[in-house]
Amino acid sequence: MKEQIRERIWDDLEESGIARFPFPPHGRIPNFAGADDAADRLADQPEWAAATAIKANPDAPQLPVRRRALRNGKTVYMAVPRLRDERCFLKLDPDTLENYDAATTVSGSSEHGEQVGPEAVEEIDLIVSGSVAVTADGDRIGKGEGYSDLEYAVLREFGLVDESTTVATTVHDRQLVDDEVDTGEHDVSMDLIVTPDDVHRPDGGGQPDGIDWELLSEERLEEIPVLKRLRER
Repeated sequence: MKEQIRERIWDDLEESGIARFPFPPHGRIPNFAGADDAADRLADQPEWAAATAIKANPDAPQLPVRRRALRNGKTVYMAVPRLRDERCFLKLDPDTLENYDAATTVSGSSEHGEQVGPEAVEEIDLIVSGSVAVTADGDRIGKGEGYSDLEYAVLREFGLVDESTTVATTVHDRQLVDDEVDTGEHDVSMDLIVTPDDVHRPDGGGQPDGIDWELLSEERLEEIPVLKRLRER
Protein backbone atom coordinates (compact mmCIF):
# COMPACT_ATOMS: atom_id res chain seq x y z
CA MET A 1 0.00 0.00 0.00
CA LYS A 2 2.73 2.50 0.94
CA GLU A 3 4.62 1.84 -2.28
CA GLN A 4 1.45 2.39 -4.30
CA ILE A 5 0.91 5.73 -2.57
CA ARG A 6 4.52 6.73 -3.20
CA GLU A 7 4.27 5.98 -6.91
CA ARG A 8 0.96 7.83 -7.15
CA ILE A 9 2.36 10.95 -5.48
CA TRP A 10 5.60 10.90 -7.48
CA ASP A 11 3.65 10.53 -10.73
CA ASP A 12 1.22 13.28 -9.77
CA LEU A 13 3.92 15.78 -8.82
CA GLU A 14 5.71 15.14 -12.09
CA GLU A 15 2.63 15.22 -14.32
CA SER A 16 1.16 18.31 -12.63
CA GLY A 17 4.38 20.28 -13.02
CA ILE A 18 4.62 20.79 -9.26
CA ALA A 19 7.87 18.82 -8.92
CA ARG A 20 11.09 20.82 -8.82
CA PHE A 21 14.78 19.92 -9.19
CA PRO A 22 16.17 17.33 -8.67
CA PHE A 23 14.33 15.28 -11.28
CA PRO A 24 12.70 12.89 -11.50
CA PRO A 25 10.83 13.13 -8.18
CA HIS A 26 10.63 9.34 -8.03
CA GLY A 27 12.73 7.47 -5.48
CA ARG A 28 13.40 10.52 -3.32
CA ILE A 29 11.80 13.03 -0.98
CA PRO A 30 10.33 15.13 -3.81
CA ASN A 31 11.05 18.82 -4.12
CA PHE A 32 8.01 20.95 -4.91
CA ALA A 33 6.91 24.38 -6.06
CA GLY A 34 6.27 26.49 -2.99
CA ALA A 35 8.88 24.87 -0.74
CA ASP A 36 10.13 28.36 0.21
CA ASP A 37 6.59 29.41 1.13
CA ALA A 38 6.14 26.31 3.26
CA ALA A 39 9.40 27.09 5.06
CA ASP A 40 8.22 30.65 5.71
CA ARG A 41 4.91 29.37 7.08
CA LEU A 42 6.73 26.92 9.34
CA ALA A 43 8.85 29.79 10.63
CA ASP A 44 5.66 31.61 11.63
CA GLN A 45 4.68 28.83 14.06
CA PRO A 46 5.27 29.07 17.82
CA GLU A 47 7.21 25.80 17.85
CA TRP A 48 9.75 27.38 15.51
CA ALA A 49 10.06 30.53 17.59
CA ALA A 50 10.69 28.48 20.73
CA ALA A 51 13.34 26.22 19.18
CA THR A 52 17.07 26.83 19.50
CA ALA A 53 18.22 23.45 18.14
CA ILE A 54 16.60 21.74 15.16
CA LYS A 55 17.19 18.33 13.65
CA ALA A 56 16.49 18.45 9.91
CA ASN A 57 16.59 16.06 6.98
CA PRO A 58 19.07 16.77 4.15
CA ASP A 59 16.62 16.69 1.22
CA ALA A 60 16.02 19.46 -1.33
CA PRO A 61 12.49 20.55 -0.29
CA GLN A 62 13.71 21.30 3.24
CA LEU A 63 16.74 23.31 2.10
CA PRO A 64 14.82 26.58 2.72
CA VAL A 65 14.01 25.35 6.23
CA ARG A 66 17.65 24.68 7.03
CA ARG A 67 18.75 28.06 5.69
CA ARG A 68 15.96 29.86 7.53
CA ALA A 69 16.97 28.12 10.76
CA LEU A 70 20.58 29.29 10.54
CA ARG A 71 19.51 32.82 9.65
CA ASN A 72 17.25 32.79 12.70
CA GLY A 73 20.21 31.81 14.88
CA LYS A 74 19.22 28.19 15.40
CA THR A 75 21.67 25.30 15.48
CA VAL A 76 20.86 22.67 12.86
CA TYR A 77 21.71 18.99 13.18
CA MET A 78 21.60 16.59 10.25
CA ALA A 79 22.30 12.88 10.24
CA VAL A 80 25.34 11.53 8.44
CA PRO A 81 23.98 9.56 5.45
CA ARG A 82 22.78 6.14 6.61
CA LEU A 83 24.21 6.86 10.09
CA ARG A 84 27.32 5.10 8.82
CA ASP A 85 29.85 6.77 11.16
CA GLU A 86 30.27 6.63 14.93
CA ARG A 87 29.98 10.42 14.88
CA CYS A 88 26.67 10.15 13.10
CA PHE A 89 25.44 13.76 13.13
CA LEU A 90 26.53 16.98 11.44
CA LYS A 91 26.28 20.17 13.47
CA LEU A 92 25.69 23.45 11.67
CA ASP A 93 26.38 26.29 14.08
CA PRO A 94 25.17 29.70 12.85
CA ASP A 95 27.82 31.44 14.95
CA THR A 96 30.74 29.70 13.25
CA LEU A 97 29.56 29.27 9.65
CA GLU A 98 30.38 31.95 7.11
CA ASN A 99 28.23 30.78 4.20
CA TYR A 100 24.80 29.51 5.22
CA ASP A 101 23.75 28.78 1.65
CA ALA A 102 26.73 26.51 1.02
CA ALA A 103 26.59 24.82 4.42
CA THR A 104 22.97 23.72 4.10
CA THR A 105 23.28 21.74 0.86
CA VAL A 106 23.79 17.98 1.02
CA SER A 107 27.44 18.18 -0.04
CA GLY A 108 28.11 21.44 1.77
CA SER A 109 26.86 20.19 5.12
CA SER A 110 29.55 17.52 5.26
CA GLU A 111 32.19 20.03 4.16
CA HIS A 112 31.24 22.92 6.45
CA GLY A 113 29.47 21.13 9.30
CA GLU A 114 31.12 19.66 12.38
CA GLN A 115 30.72 15.90 12.60
CA VAL A 116 29.73 14.95 16.15
CA GLY A 117 28.61 11.91 18.09
CA PRO A 118 25.25 11.78 19.88
CA GLU A 119 26.86 12.77 23.18
CA ALA A 120 27.82 16.13 21.65
CA VAL A 121 24.32 16.86 20.33
CA GLU A 122 22.27 19.29 22.38
CA GLU A 123 18.66 18.62 23.26
CA ILE A 124 16.54 18.93 20.12
CA ASP A 125 13.56 21.30 20.26
CA LEU A 126 12.07 20.63 16.82
CA ILE A 127 12.46 17.89 14.23
CA VAL A 128 11.78 18.66 10.56
CA SER A 129 11.24 15.69 8.27
CA GLY A 130 10.77 15.33 4.55
CA SER A 131 7.85 13.27 3.28
CA VAL A 132 6.62 11.64 0.12
CA ALA A 133 3.08 11.69 1.50
CA VAL A 134 1.34 12.38 4.81
CA THR A 135 -2.18 11.78 6.11
CA ALA A 136 -4.43 14.12 8.08
CA ASP A 137 -3.69 11.96 11.14
CA GLY A 138 0.03 12.66 10.79
CA ASP A 139 1.02 9.27 9.38
CA ARG A 140 4.08 9.88 7.24
CA ILE A 141 5.30 7.98 4.20
CA GLY A 142 8.97 8.48 3.38
CA LYS A 143 11.17 6.86 0.76
CA GLY A 144 10.80 3.50 2.46
CA GLU A 145 14.32 3.03 3.80
CA GLY A 146 13.43 3.69 7.43
CA TYR A 147 16.31 6.01 8.25
CA SER A 148 14.18 8.94 9.40
CA ASP A 149 12.43 6.79 12.01
CA LEU A 150 15.75 5.24 13.01
CA GLU A 151 17.38 8.65 13.49
CA TYR A 152 14.51 9.63 15.79
CA ALA A 153 14.91 6.40 17.75
CA VAL A 154 18.64 7.03 18.23
CA LEU A 155 17.96 10.56 19.49
CA ARG A 156 15.33 9.14 21.84
CA GLU A 157 17.75 6.52 23.19
CA PHE A 158 20.21 9.29 24.05
CA GLY A 159 17.53 11.42 25.72
CA LEU A 160 17.80 14.19 23.11
CA VAL A 161 14.10 14.09 22.18
CA ASP A 162 11.01 12.94 24.04
CA GLU A 163 7.26 12.59 23.58
CA SER A 164 6.83 16.36 23.72
CA THR A 165 9.35 17.15 20.94
CA THR A 166 7.44 18.51 17.96
CA VAL A 167 7.96 16.66 14.67
CA ALA A 168 7.08 18.72 11.59
CA THR A 169 7.07 18.18 7.85
CA THR A 170 6.81 20.60 4.94
CA VAL A 171 4.97 19.27 1.88
CA HIS A 172 2.87 20.40 -1.06
CA ASP A 173 -0.90 20.12 -0.66
CA ARG A 174 -0.88 17.40 -3.32
CA GLN A 175 1.16 15.24 -0.93
CA LEU A 176 -1.67 15.17 1.61
CA VAL A 177 -3.53 11.87 1.25
CA ASP A 178 -6.65 10.39 2.81
CA ASP A 179 -5.52 6.77 2.41
CA GLU A 180 -5.41 4.40 5.35
CA VAL A 181 -1.72 3.88 6.08
CA ASP A 182 -0.47 0.91 8.05
CA THR A 183 1.88 2.15 10.76
CA GLY A 184 3.91 0.40 13.42
CA GLU A 185 5.09 1.41 16.86
CA HIS A 186 8.44 2.40 15.33
CA ASP A 187 6.84 4.94 12.95
CA VAL A 188 7.23 8.60 13.90
CA SER A 189 4.02 10.62 13.69
CA MET A 190 3.89 14.19 12.41
CA ASP A 191 2.67 16.79 14.92
CA LEU A 192 2.80 19.65 12.45
CA ILE A 193 2.16 19.53 8.69
CA VAL A 194 2.96 22.73 6.82
CA THR A 195 2.12 23.39 3.17
CA PRO A 196 2.69 26.57 1.17
CA ASP A 197 -0.86 27.64 1.99
CA ASP A 198 -1.90 25.95 5.22
CA VAL A 199 -0.97 24.44 8.58
CA HIS A 200 -2.36 21.15 9.89
CA ARG A 201 -2.00 19.95 13.47
CA PRO A 202 -2.98 16.28 13.65
CA ASP A 203 -4.11 14.80 16.94
CA GLY A 204 -1.81 11.95 16.09
CA GLY A 205 -0.68 9.07 18.22
CA GLY A 206 2.27 8.54 20.48
CA GLN A 207 5.86 8.52 19.35
CA PRO A 208 8.32 5.60 19.50
CA ASP A 209 10.11 5.45 22.84
CA GLY A 210 13.37 4.16 21.38
CA ILE A 211 14.79 1.51 19.09
CA ASP A 212 12.76 -1.58 18.22
CA TRP A 213 15.62 -4.04 18.11
CA GLU A 214 13.47 -6.83 16.65
CA LEU A 215 13.10 -4.85 13.42
CA LEU A 216 16.84 -4.50 12.85
CA SER A 217 18.83 -7.08 10.93
CA GLU A 218 22.33 -8.08 11.96
CA GLU A 219 23.53 -6.55 8.70
CA ARG A 220 22.08 -3.15 9.60
CA LEU A 221 23.50 -3.36 13.12
CA GLU A 222 26.94 -4.00 11.65
CA GLU A 223 26.59 -1.09 9.22
CA ILE A 224 25.59 1.46 11.87
CA PRO A 225 28.16 1.80 14.67
CA VAL A 226 25.91 3.75 17.05
CA LEU A 227 23.34 0.94 16.99
CA LYS A 228 25.96 -1.63 17.82
CA ARG A 229 27.12 0.53 20.74
CA LEU A 230 23.60 1.09 22.03
CA ARG A 231 22.82 -2.60 21.97
CA GLU A 232 25.97 -3.43 23.91
CA ARG A 233 25.57 -0.84 26.63
